[in-house]
Amino acid sequence: MNMPLVSILMPAYNSERFIGEAIDSILNQSYTNFELIIFDDGSSDGTRKVIESYNDSRIVKVLSDKNYGVVKARNEMIDRAKGKYIALMDADDIADPTRLETQIEVLEAGDCDICGSAQWVLDETSTRIKKSKDKFTDADLRALLSVYCGLCNSTITGKAEIFKRFKYDTTILTSEDYFLWVQMAAAGFRFINLKDRLITYRRYPAQTSAVHLEKFKLTTAEVQRKYLKLLGIPEKFLPQQQGWSTRLSNGVGLLKALNQRFSGISFKANCEIYARFQYRRNGFWTPLTRLERYCVAAWVGLFPNA
Repeated sequence: MNMPLVSILMPAYNSERFIGEAIDSILNQSYTNFELIIFDDGSSDGTRKVIESYNDSRIVKVLSDKNYGVVKARNEMIDRAKGKYIALMDADDIADPTRLETQIEVLEAGDCDICGSAQWVLDETSTRIKKSKDKFTDADLRALLSVYCGLCNSTITGKAEIFKRFKYDTTILTSEDYFLWVQMAAAGFRFINLKDRLITYRRYPAQTSAVHLEKFKLTTAEVQRKYLKLLGIPEKFLPQQQGWSTRLSNGVGLLKALNQRFSGISFKANCEIYARFQYRRNGFWTPLTRLERYCVAAWVGLFPNA
């Protein structure tokens, strides 16, 4: 296998507790031709001390005395990246030793432009580890971007030229990665999630707090509107809970548009998308709601141009 240079981008802010483990997981990769760019974004704890304790020549240290925020930090690292590929890595996650080797092999084979993977999800409160729930094909991943982001940031490795073309939007601060993938997907770049679990991703209570979820909900809806616009799909098809007759029109309309754009969307993905138009009820209506979802997904999958 060819071994092109890979630029790994690791933004860090007050990451003293975990960044050493994250750095070690990169330095211990089976794939060795990389540069690890670490951006200390004005940390007030011992993060910088940990970073400075490493002397590996492959590490590029960017030390800021001011906190600019993760979006600006990532964009600056993209500008500095010299590799053919860019790999994203958060300062509190852990990479499997074969992560880069596995992903670069897929990218070099020309199977995709952006390569993610499944993950282990580590709950910092309970310390429990569970498997992520993922979609893997390009068609499913790009279609499902209309309702949620199915890509984990720390698993992503992709062509550097694409990252340098798009970068992160500085006006979208809660779902900046989501919007990045939306732009790439609408431009026609191909995605894959590998079934190998190549990252251990840490989850924190703050990520499920009411304040965070409310901000995320607002920016998610904004990104979804932008995605439909980029795809040339009418905004009336924006996925949201609707009455039966309205959702049958708009939900089917969105599914048709997506299935015409992305050939090969799975039945399960079509179900997930249409479900966003339905009200979530328990009891008597649940079987009927589920049956409606299955029928619509099957029909659109079989006759996307009808």
